[in-house]
Amino acid sequence: MYKLISSISIIDIVDISIVSFVVYRLFVLVKGTRAMQTLKGFLVLIVLFYISSQYHINTIYWIMRNFWTISLVSFVIIFQPEVRKALAQMGQRKLWIKSFFKSEEEFIQEVVRAVTILAKEKIGALIVFEKNMGLKNYIESGVRLDSRVSVELILTIFHPGTALHDGAIIIRGGQIASACCLLPLSQNPDLPSTLGTRHRAAIGLSEESDALIIIVSEETGYISLTMGGKLMKNIKEETLLEMLSLYTSPFQEEEFKSGS
Repeated sequence: MYKLISSISIIDIVDISIVSFVVYRLFVLVKGTRAMQTLKGFLVLIVLFYISSQYHINTIYWIMRNFWTISLVSFVIIFQPEVRKALAQMGQRKLWIKSFFKSEEEFIQEVVRAVTILAKEKIGALIVFEKNMGLKNYIESGVRLDSRVSVELILTIFHPGTALHDGAIIIRGGQIASACCLLPLSQNPDLPSTLGTRHRAAIGLSEESDALIIIVSEETGYISLTMGGKLMKNIKEETLLEMLSLYTSPFQEEEFKSGS
């Protein structure tokens, strides 16, 4: 045992640490997504390959051996959204609030007041907060505004009958960057069938980015939050205020998930 420990160098420790970190980050990335189910399937195939090689189950072993020759391509295709998200996170930038407001609290209160009014009047809304991963493609899908966030502007945008009430608004650094934005629908088969298009679009974007999205249901008036593919339904004004406060601070997805 002593000889084994003494043979381990600093390079070995660094090597093991890096691999462990990468495996952990991959697990965090796919946890709670549909990719997790696919990953479990890959693990089953690995076990099957091992058993067939050990017990000389020739036909299964031959099939599995040939399968692994195309496994890399299959992995990239199947996990394409997760791979894209991981690569995007490499170049992520910090969230910042422009000096339109005296404090982050003022910015948050403007949003919370608007969302509370929308919920009481049962006016549907989607409000996206860009964080580290840029949402340029989605911003460009809507109508550029680059306007200061205010209760009045948010209520005007989502008022039924206005030209911009469909789609989402995207807030970037204290400004409403764009309105009437199109978001990707989630393809997660485990989502309840009762969820409408607005909720599925919000979850879809949260699966592809680190954005936080507020949803106001026009049917029930309930307020929901989604981030990292996780949905918090029917939250109260106090919870909304707390979550947005966390989001504008050094906020991690794990904190959101632990509260869901």
